[in-house]
Amino acid sequence: MQLTINARGKLLSLAQPIVMGVLNCTPDSFYAESRVQGEDAIARRARQILDEGGQIIDVGGCSTRPGSQSCDETTEMQRVRQALRIVRRVVPDAIVSVDTFRASVARMAIEEFDADIINDVSEGADTEMFSTVAALHRPYIYQSVQPTMEGIVKSMADAVERLHDLGQNDIILDPGFGFGKDVDQNYAVLNHLDRLQVFRLPLLIGVSRKRMIRQLLNITTEESLNGTTVVNTLALVKGANILRVHDVRPAVEACRIYAKMNSATHTHKE
Repeated sequence: MQLTINARGKLLSLAQPIVMGVLNCTPDSFYAESRVQGEDAIARRARQILDEGGQIIDVGGCSTRPGSQSCDETTEMQRVRQALRIVRRVVPDAIVSVDTFRASVARMAIEEFDADIINDVSEGADTEMFSTVAALHRPYIYQSVQPTMEGIVKSMADAVERLHDLGQNDIILDPGFGFGKDVDQNYAVLNHLDRLQVFRLPLLIGVSRKRMIRQLLNITTEESLNGTTVVNTLALVKGANILRVHDVRPAVEACRIYAKMNSATHTHKE
């Protein structure tokens, strides 16, 4: 199992699960409280993620919520550029991921701001994405949008082979909860999440306050933190290495409790 990610020469350990905090510089992300616009709000959010124990800041400039109207490339570029400029100034040593499905935005983020990781929710739909991240030597998060675990495994196997052929070393896999899946399909994937360990690559899970929780429990986005923590914990038991969340501290606490339980199974009473 690959237990480190090379982020600009810094080795990020995944020996214990870690948390990625969401920094949405968009006006229309599905969770209203996660939207941050303006210099002060972006700076506060970046510091908050790290202060609460997050190890990666995930900057997104284009909402991918179901039913949303995708913003144009110029708008996304402007939002991501502004956010990265602020993040790099206020927390210069932070590991920063950029959530984008456009190779052009990925290239800009890496070349202008030395972004550490590219987080692509589109299953590599941009035909230039794989070659871009490989050429620029950045870790790449591949998210599947397939509805079933069989489809997810096949799409990941094909993508990993293509990425390795391009010389891509650091690959993180994301089964894509909420993308191309209904509620039942999301929970079927969660139930069989451990099947993805066959790839021996880091596994990222993004379920934070999503419809699979809200619809099942008949609650609002604002009421869905507890359900999110439960699903995150189940994912940890099934092998997740990175939790992508809006609420960093609860996820960090879940990781710490899981890690303690896991280490305790390897100790013996005198």
